[in-house]
Amino acid sequence: MIRNDQELEAAKERIRYFQKLRQVETNPQNYRLSAGGYLAEIDRMNLELREYFSLHPSEIKEQAA
Repeated sequence: MIRNDQELEAAKERIRYFQKLRQVETNPQNYRLSAGGYLAEIDRMNLELREYFSLHPSEIKEQAA
């Protein structure tokens, strides 16, 4: 789970990295073969982002303790 804004920024940077990779691969077939792993990680990060944004900051601190 994302526990603070620093981890939130790291998740957003990871998604930006995936966006850049999408633009680098020129062969559509190769892209489709490699995209599955990235999509699974983005799905996992989206769940973490939803959980992070659903909690008030004080609730996140309570869970970390």
